[in-house]
Amino acid sequence: MLSTVSRQLKSHPALVPLFIFIGGGTVMSGAYLLRLAMGPHVSWNRNGNPEPWNKTEPTHQHKFYSVNMDYSKLKKEGPDF
Repeated sequence: MLSTVSRQLKSHPALVPLFIFIGGGTVMSGAYLLRLAMGPHVSWNRNGNPEPWNKTEPTHQHKFYSVNMDYSKLKKEGPDF
């Protein structure tokens, strides 16, 4: 199958940017899904750590991008669980 694709790319060079952008989009979406799966709100081990969101630091930035918030200056407000 790879030889068929390479033969088609040699005969139609206009398809090269299409394959580059489709491949890049696939890699970027896979990386984003991996980032979502490893977040602090996801519990993969229900026996060892059933509530991982209770063990996060108050200075940990949970958002992907924060405009006006500086998470390093936050103080903990609440009890330890």
